[in-house]
Amino acid sequence: MTKKGLGKGLKALIPPVPLADDENKDIQWIDVTYIQPNENQPRRNIDKEKLAELAVSIKEHGVVQPIIVRKLAENRYEIVAGERRWRACHLAEINRIPAIIKDYTSQQVSEIALIENIQREDLNPIEEAWAFKTLIEEYSLTQEELARKVGKSRPYIANSLRLLNLPGEIKSLLSEGRLTTGHARALLSIEDEEQQKSMAYRIIDEKLSVRQVEEIVAQTPLESQVPGENGTPTSTKQKSKNTKIDPVINQIEDRLQTHFGTKVQLKYQKGKGKIEINYYSDEELDRLVEIILDEHSA
Repeated sequence: MTKKGLGKGLKALIPPVPLADDENKDIQWIDVTYIQPNENQPRRNIDKEKLAELAVSIKEHGVVQPIIVRKLAENRYEIVAGERRWRACHLAEINRIPAIIKDYTSQQVSEIALIENIQREDLNPIEEAWAFKTLIEEYSLTQEELARKVGKSRPYIANSLRLLNLPGEIKSLLSEGRLTTGHARALLSIEDEEQQKSMAYRIIDEKLSVRQVEEIVAQTPLESQVPGENGTPTSTKQKSKNTKIDPVINQIEDRLQTHFGTKVQLKYQKGKGKIEINYYSDEELDRLVEIILDEHSA
């Protein structure tokens, strides 16, 4: 699976530098004790087994690519990119690490750390959402501005931020990989927190697909749902199995949901009907109103 470009990507911010300290004056060897991690590093969990493997490799072959740091004070540096290499050096009991010193602002450091992790797919969905929220709040960025900086669409940013509205228990399941982002987004359509949790564990126990969960949430009150064959939802209040949803309506709903970054339902009846756009906070309502008004005035 190929990764799509993130704006201009890290290469535009941090050009790759070959490691040859005798030939490249930009590289300096810094005592590992002079270096500290970025406190706004979005990745909260580092795989200890993979870190140990990296330490063994570094012990045998050295650090192939220098880390990037910024100077805070005399003999004090903060990591911009390369925290795993720095931690592995500690683990391998290596005293000095090759580094390139850059004059970055705090905002640039946070942006680069986020982009680096997104490109490596190192972040779980909740870590990524918190990183987006931190950048937006600390540096007064709009979702559109942040989307451009990290090379994502605005709906992607909006959908990611919505995950933070889930109960802590469900966020943990998502962080652990027991639920997918698609499952979590479907759970956001359930207003009652206990019902959200109940459905979350039902997804895990019955291995429900995202589509099955969406059908359950859209068609029946949670209290009346009982599992059927192969995890297919059944209910005394469920719509008839013969009810067919127009694929054109489904396609329109999908386009609207992608555009607005939230759940949209189109209720169509022979040339008339209504469009329902869901929102889950006052801030999200403001965002939706801004999108609609901006398009109307364009």
